Amino acid sequence: MYAIVRAGGRQHKVAVGDVLEIDRVDVKPGGSVELSTILVVDGEAVTSDPWVLAGVKVHAEVVDHTKGEKITILRYKNKTGYRRRQGHRQRHTAVRITSIDSAK
Repeated sequence: MYAIVRAGGRQHKVAVGDVLEIDRVDVKPGGSVELSTILVVDGEAVTSDPWVLAGVKVHAEVVDHTKGEKITILRYKNKTGYRRRQGHRQRHTAVRITSIDSAK
């Protein structure tokens, strides 16, 4: 059984026991998070009806908070002396999927 969930504007394929990184969630490590489902596949049964999936939640446990790789942003304009350098590190939360509710 697996599900497609939405977290932080992205979609992830998850199964029970998977660990994935999503955008930062303000929950302490050890806490729990519910993720909304888009699709549930249970053997041969595929559920994508939004009315049925409104009651189906994927439960996850927060494992850790981390930062992503450094992204360097450079701006340059020719012949003017204009140069700007900026860096960014996205903050992530690692979550472990503990259970997926049944769609029945």
